[in-house]
Amino acid sequence: MAVNMAHLAASKHRRKLRSLLTAMVLGSTLFVGALSAHAEEAIPDPFAAVRAQQQNGTNPPPTTDAALNPAPVAPIIIPEAPSFNAESWVLMDYATGQVLFEKDQHKRIWPASLTKMMTSYVIGMEIKAGRLDPNSYVTVPEDAWAKQEVFSDSSKMFIEVGKKVKVSDLNKGIVIQSGNDACVAMAFVLAGSEEGFVSVMNTYAKQLGLNDTHFANVHGLYDENNYSSAYDMALLGRALIRDLPEEYKLYAQKEFTFNGIKQYNRNRLLWDKTMNVDGIKTGHLSAVGYNLVASSQQGSMRLIASLIGAKSESDRAAFCKQMLGYGFRYFESYSPFEQGKTLLTREVRMGDVDMVNLSVASPVSIMIPRGAQQSVKISYALTQSTFVAPIKKGDQLGVIEFKLNDKTLAKYPLVATNDVNEGSFFSRLWDKIVMSIMN
Repeated sequence: MAVNMAHLAASKHRRKLRSLLTAMVLGSTLFVGALSAHAEEAIPDPFAAVRAQQQNGTNPPPTTDAALNPAPVAPIIIPEAPSFNAESWVLMDYATGQVLFEKDQHKRIWPASLTKMMTSYVIGMEIKAGRLDPNSYVTVPEDAWAKQEVFSDSSKMFIEVGKKVKVSDLNKGIVIQSGNDACVAMAFVLAGSEEGFVSVMNTYAKQLGLNDTHFANVHGLYDENNYSSAYDMALLGRALIRDLPEEYKLYAQKEFTFNGIKQYNRNRLLWDKTMNVDGIKTGHLSAVGYNLVASSQQGSMRLIASLIGAKSESDRAAFCKQMLGYGFRYFESYSPFEQGKTLLTREVRMGDVDMVNLSVASPVSIMIPRGAQQSVKISYALTQSTFVAPIKKGDQLGVIEFKLNDKTLAKYPLVATNDVNEGSFFSRLWDKIVMSIMN
């Protein structure tokens, strides 16, 4: 074993000596140029297998010019994304949060009853944390009706002051019936006031990255300071699905009866048998128009459509259906790399080994137009031109970027997949000499 270790050390020193001699002969300027060229080395081609499959059958391609320059494949024609008579909209991929197409996605809008998505989110998080029992009963507080006249012409659950109501029923009243009265009642039960509950809503908004959003009430009736954006409402819908799967099931229910009164969910797409829509929420203000955040799943692909300011209930449903249909038809998931697969290998100075391997830390999944795999451009940037030990497995050493038609689709961190500890005294001495010449 001692002989092997000695042989490895001698081999490593010989490699470093060759690097030193090369630097001395060629000069520092050429050596730096070589490093620069090395930093721009191309990532292994992830489309080789794709091109191979486009040949006849699945046999390995022959080593000919035809293999290097495969015959062009008939392109898939992707029509322009649909446009609507509305204020703004977003189609978002649930898995990645990637926006597939949009118009004025960050424009300030008044969400109306889409606000209740956050009211429901707060309640759902309290249930998830065990601080609120959905099977418990609460007494509807009289203070909840301080603004009762505001609800005279708006959607209600028709709860009565002083009556005991099951928490799960109040929650259904918020999600299915869009009851403003149920929202205020739950706010008083949980926070003692609507203002206290709203402060929690805004705290969650910050945590979820809803940077265009500020809530001023729990129900969405018009308030200049109760605003959001089509993008943020899609992002909130994504959070509901991801964080509160049990809560989200309520959004697929078509009707709810309380106090002898049956009311129906206003999301018309729940009744559409051509599309598997299972949520999320409608909203309407005369000053804004008709809003809808809708989500549908086909196979492993889930999309979220957020539409603001349509002119009618039928329009908002039709527009969201068009958005979802377009996404499912013309987009696909693209996963070029396996998690943990070595993408780059870079030299390390001052270490007990000479090289560090770089990979992505999480699975790479991007939504792209169908057939566009070979048009995706992959590039990377490293945090340092020369890596110096110690390096820990999992340390971020760079970023890999995916672009299509000069538009950035996604960025992922490049991390070390192996530890590089500090080398011996003499090994580090050699590297210091080499690095001083390089500089």
